[in-house]
Amino acid sequence: MLIEWSDELSVGIQEIDEQHKVLVGLVNEMHDAIHARHGSEVSSEILQRLAEYTKIHFAVEESLFRIFDYPGYEEHKAQHDELIREIIELQEKIAAGKTNISFQLLHFLKMWLTQHILDSDKEYSPYLLKSGLKAKSSQAGWFHKLWH
Repeated sequence: MLIEWSDELSVGIQEIDEQHKVLVGLVNEMHDAIHARHGSEVSSEILQRLAEYTKIHFAVEESLFRIFDYPGYEEHKAQHDELIREIIELQEKIAAGKTNISFQLLHFLKMWLTQHILDSDKEYSPYLLKSGLKAKSSQAGWFHKLWH
């Protein structure tokens, strides 16, 4: 396993944590595929799912920022936009045969995901919770259930 989920990665908002766990799971799935030498087609398919889920997850976070008028919205969205741009660029390079999915890519994804959660995401959670977002709700996990 490349990334092990721990309480340290929790932002204290169940739905967001569930989505982060899916992202961690996809990075770990790609790590396993590369380690088992399943080939670029399998790794590319996992990267595609990771890209799609990341876009949706970012949209959920950004919606919460707008609903609760989070003051760090623009800066956080810029970070999201940059990662999406980098993933699209990477997918284009892979499709054109200019690069392949490697352990170096996995290291980048691991570092970006964990640092983004530990730094940027942990900044917004106290604000959203103080503004009225519930840490847990009867609806928590709804998006995760839809995705699977």
